[in-house]
Amino acid sequence: MMARSPQALMIRKLESIFPLSDEEKQALESLPVQVVTFKPDQDIVRVGDRPSQCFMVLQGFTCVYKLTTEGKRQIVAFHIPGDMPDLQSLHLKVLDNSIATVSPCTLGFIPHEALYDLCTRHHRITAALWRETLVDASIFREWMTGIGRREAYHRMAHLLCEMQVRLAMVGLVEDETFDLPITQTELADAIGASTVHVNRVLQEMRADGLIRSRGTQVQILDWKGLMEAGDFDPLYLHLRRDGNA
Repeated sequence: MMARSPQALMIRKLESIFPLSDEEKQALESLPVQVVTFKPDQDIVRVGDRPSQCFMVLQGFTCVYKLTTEGKRQIVAFHIPGDMPDLQSLHLKVLDNSIATVSPCTLGFIPHEALYDLCTRHHRITAALWRETLVDASIFREWMTGIGRREAYHRMAHLLCEMQVRLAMVGLVEDETFDLPITQTELADAIGASTVHVNRVLQEMRADGLIRSRGTQVQILDWKGLMEAGDFDPLYLHLRRDGNA
């Protein structure tokens, strides 16, 4: 899914938080955006970079990750269309994490200077962007709780619940089915398990009647059961279905 333009996708994202005025929409529509396509497993930014722009995911999936000195990777977030994974680079000049593509991606890059100017002139948009970084932090806290206190089966169930809810919010779920172009190796790096263990967990979840999968397609067969298995409460996603949450 990609909106008619990168600016239109940003407007749609922000209007899920509050109605935008005509002036605010015009300001967003005038943002300079450079659209770039990336192949899978390609770094977008790396630890130590000093970026002069932020990007929005227009199509595809990206991941935020860290590497140990031994080269072991921990994925700390997945991002989907409408997300801006590196908003912190507006104020943290040196990146302390890397961001890579998971699938083929189309990204929209916006110069920091243009975002600074937008935030200076439109305080509600500033608040909305700040809120995005706070929700990212909330998701990170939930992931840390899972890695520290849940077994792999429950961590996987929780991750699938989260992806279903987030993808549904941007219209990418149909009949409880969604595309999840994330390899078992990437899932292992996200939930802190081995690839072999991830494979075993997914087999168990299929045997338990929670999910069905074929290729990159995942279908939730028992949503209530999956939520219970993952100890999933969407509160941490701070969704705004009615504009008041």
